[in-house]
Amino acid sequence: MTIVAGDRPNFGKIFSFFSGAGFLDLGFETSGFDIVYVNEIFSPFLAAYRYSRQLLNLPLPEYGYYCGEEHDISKLLLGTAANLPDFIQDCRRYHHPIGFIGGPPCPDFSVGGKNRGQFGDNGKLSAAYVELICHYQPDFFLFENVKGLWKTHKHRLFFESLKRKLKLAGYLLTTKLINCIEYGVPQNRERIIIIGFSQKFCTSKDSRLDYRFPWHKYVLYNQEKIFQLPWIEKTLFQENSIFPCPENIIPELTVEYWFRKNHVTSHPNSHHYFQPRAGITKLAAIDEGDDSGKSYKRLHRWRFSPTACYGNNEVHLHPYKIRRISVAEALAIQSLPQKFALPENMSLTNMFKTIGNGVPYFTAKAIAQNIRDFLDEKL
Repeated sequence: MTIVAGDRPNFGKIFSFFSGAGFLDLGFETSGFDIVYVNEIFSPFLAAYRYSRQLLNLPLPEYGYYCGEEHDISKLLLGTAANLPDFIQDCRRYHHPIGFIGGPPCPDFSVGGKNRGQFGDNGKLSAAYVELICHYQPDFFLFENVKGLWKTHKHRLFFESLKRKLKLAGYLLTTKLINCIEYGVPQNRERIIIIGFSQKFCTSKDSRLDYRFPWHKYVLYNQEKIFQLPWIEKTLFQENSIFPCPENIIPELTVEYWFRKNHVTSHPNSHHYFQPRAGITKLAAIDEGDDSGKSYKRLHRWRFSPTACYGNNEVHLHPYKIRRISVAEALAIQSLPQKFALPENMSLTNMFKTIGNGVPYFTAKAIAQNIRDFLDEKL
């Protein structure tokens, strides 16, 4: 994957918010969009973003990287930070479609997280992101969050209020609860997505955008059929054991396939994992594939992973090693390219946090291609 600096894509200009290490952005970058502005509220994540782009030889964002309190989203709304209005105006001079993409931090809507909803510190950021969209009026936007924002009754009312604000601001919306496994990600990970387009890009035929938007075009596997396959539930744990891939499953959706595909044992982050200080006997007693507990879930090599979530004391164990999974293995489970890596000086906690927060690359790329194809019909 190489994009030289002098060969920037020009299909559309993307302003990225809550960017993390840039998994979502990477899907857009490799689908013909130009990431021109990057805003992340946590400096170690932004450092990881910059580091990974150097490894992948991707161009710097035209308007730069922004981080810290002086660039928080409330000040962006007031137009007092980061020259954001000027950047948007500059893009409009050249008639480029402008898109906002972002997934506001989600612990306040997660059943396994803080569950404080719209009044939590992170929950407030979802409302602020929607206000930012309504204020600056990008031509299209993407909003990503955990399924709890849509499925949990007390959060659903807030979710619907956000949609009403966006509609009143002149956007046609399409909303979908997706499972990343359908896009070839070796992970059972559900997320709610809102995509909106300014009415100037749409016609009367698009008034029911849920039916017009090509959600299924880049889906690789049917979710219902995936879960009906005869996946192995559990196998007695044996350190460094070897056994072949069973028949009648989809090997490309297994963690072992991705470990091999990404050469995780020789990856720069292969030695980045939490070293067990005690409890080795306990770790060895957990069967391969036993992910029934709230923590200490052992992955099965010939099955997909549960949701890549490595905070709140949730621990994922290697299928056939007496240890937790490595950063390299977690990146593979998020379907990142083999060359994608995190910086050596980043703390293990921050490495796993940014990985768990990110949108899997295969999912990000498929959604970016959906948006690109829809825009291509309109431009």
